[in-house]
This record gives sequence, structure tokens and C-alpha cells, in this order.
Amino acid sequence: MSRIFTTSVASVYPHYVNKVERKGRTRDELDRVICWLTGYDQAELTAHLDGGTTFEDFFARARLTPHAALITGTVCGVRVEDVEDPLMQRIRYLDKLVDELAKGRPMEKVLRG
Repeated sequence: MSRIFTTSVASVYPHYVNKVERKGRTRDELDRVICWLTGYDQAELTAHLDGGTTFEDFFARARLTPHAALITGTVCGVRVEDVEDPLMQRIRYLDKLVDELAKGRPMEKVLRG
């Protein structure tokens, strides 16, 4: 099992925020992307962040968007569509969306709209 599975989402979230804010995007946009992927609303996301939910539990309870399969490309040199472990693939989907947001991709494209 990968160490990231037992890491709290709240411990990684500030890094996501810093990454997108350095590139001129906002925390609200980041939250919108996370909620789109997971099916959580803002209150549920906040509860998970406040509660120290692990990535494993975070994605176990998520209602993943049916459009998740449209998330393709590489993160850390690994194609997200080729990741075999379902939990790791979901984490990589999130990483990919954060990367796209930080790179200035239009929100409708990030959300596969």
C-alpha cells in the first residue's frame, strides 16, 4: 500500500492551494475542481479537510464524476489512464486536475465540460 493512501487530504491541500494561487488561480476554483471530481459539496469537502480524512477514506466515500475517465495525460511521468490501482488512479486524477488548473487551462476544459 502506498503511503499517500494513509495521508490526510488536509495535509496535502495547502500544497494544492499554493500551487494554484502561485499561478493566479483561486482556492474557490480549486475547491470547485475537487468537488466536481468527488461529488462532494463545499460543506462535505470542508468536513473532510477539518476531520483529517485520509485519501483512502476520502475517495472511498466519494461519488466520482462519470466524466473521470476523460481525465488523461501524465502526472510525474505516469499516464493517469494507465494507473492500475483504482485508488491511486483517483489520486492521480486529482493531481492532474490541479496541474491543469495551475497551468491556466480554462475551467470548462478542466471540468471536461
